[in-house]
Amino acid sequence: MHQDSPVTFTIVGAGNRGHNYASWMLNHPDRARVVAVAERNDVRRARIADEHGLTGAQLVDDWRELLDRPRASDAVIIATQDRFHVDPAIAFLERGYHVLLEKPLAPTEEESRRIVEVAARSEGIFAVCHVLLYTPHTRLIKSIVDSGRLGTIVSVQHLEPVGYWHQAHSYVRGNWRREEDSTFMLMAKSSHDIDWLQHIVGQPIASVSSFGGLQHFRSEAAPAGATPRCVDCPLQRTCPYSATTLYRGLLDAGDTGWPLETVVDIPTREELDRALTDGPYGRCVYYADNDVVDHQVVAMQFADGASGVFTMTGFNAGGHRRTTIFGSKGELSTDGERVEVYQFGAPTTEVFEVAAYGDATAGGGHGGGDEGLMDAFVHAVATGDERGIHSGGAASLSSHLAVFAAERGRRLGSVQSVSPVPG
Repeated sequence: MHQDSPVTFTIVGAGNRGHNYASWMLNHPDRARVVAVAERNDVRRARIADEHGLTGAQLVDDWRELLDRPRASDAVIIATQDRFHVDPAIAFLERGYHVLLEKPLAPTEEESRRIVEVAARSEGIFAVCHVLLYTPHTRLIKSIVDSGRLGTIVSVQHLEPVGYWHQAHSYVRGNWRREEDSTFMLMAKSSHDIDWLQHIVGQPIASVSSFGGLQHFRSEAAPAGATPRCVDCPLQRTCPYSATTLYRGLLDAGDTGWPLETVVDIPTREELDRALTDGPYGRCVYYADNDVVDHQVVAMQFADGASGVFTMTGFNAGGHRRTTIFGSKGELSTDGERVEVYQFGAPTTEVFEVAAYGDATAGGGHGGGDEGLMDAFVHAVATGDERGIHSGGAASLSSHLAVFAAERGRRLGSVQSVSPVPG
């Protein structure tokens, strides 16, 4: 199979993630283009329409409107909120579309299995947006591990430094602050990392245990004098979590992309002040309605007996993930920008510099992961060659099941086995 014309896409959900993937196509018009968008928010729908020259029937409020028409595009990118993945994913897969689905698959194990089962029967190519698998950094580490220079992988340590302001923005004030509205923290933020560890080690995760909770962002930890909203709080100039300091600072600096674009659709001082006064992003982090954890540790055993420890915490400066891999013949450590390899008995440590592809956040394209994912998916649809897809249905479901098991283990205080995924 080979497709000479650009691969056509429908964007379902034109928030930050959908917009970022669509923007890749503006830079590669010979390879892919957006031909339709489904988005309820008028401003976000209009933004993609203007950027991609869409009009009339190409713009819809609800993705269901597209199902009664002739096929709108070759592929669909589903980038809605987590709890609204299942129905569009299944509907478009059953109609033969190629589907790129934002992670996580779904908030429940049953729904995740359903999506992957439908994808396996579908004629279309299916992939999940585990963008960390597609970065130059990951390719370098995976090539070193697979070369055998470290010997057999014995154990791994991996840290996800969410960052104090990112934790406050997304998981205390933002869309992922409550499990009932999205999903639990480990799935929302760290399914990337569990999936990445499984990919690097090259083995499925067999069993897990986990500890963590909501330690700091609750009313009991509020400093004396704190008020429910930052705009009238006497501590707003000194509090590290001040919404007025963060968002007004971004606006004053002209930094109107993520995360500011999630707070206001129109980046003006008037709109921002209104959002900080009335909306969720202006609430004190100690008096919000959040319930997801702010720190969590997962211990895991892989199918071949290797062990791993993963730490997610919001109490740091943020930045790239940090990893150490311990092998029978050597050790690898990385801070996301620099990889050091020491082979036992060698006179020196090898150092590899990772090419700069933006920072680790959504605003920075996940260190080149967004670009790498789009490149791989478009190539697979255009040629039928899926070898570049590392986040297909079976692999993604396998890591999702480990995440679900880890959360059960945290809640129950027990070790949980992870169900293997056939094939």
